[in-house]
Amino acid sequence: MKELVEIIAKALVDNPDEVVVTEKEDGRNITIELHVASSDMGKVIGKQGRIAKAIRSVVKAASSKDNKRVDVEII
Repeated sequence: MKELVEIIAKALVDNPDEVVVTEKEDGRNITIELHVASSDMGKVIGKQGRIAKAIRSVVKAASSKDNKRVDVEII
């Protein structure tokens, strides 16, 4: 899941070198933290959070086959 979020985020931002994705696993729950440059924050979140919601939907669909619950946090 970490690689999926990283690929999507790097495609969206102007500074792909500043994209950092960390993954924390706790049993069936996985938390993915996405760090981007402050100037790219709006591009990752999108108008009314649409892009952030789309990223979460894609990750949720990909994680359903592993029977895990994944939360994506944009920091």
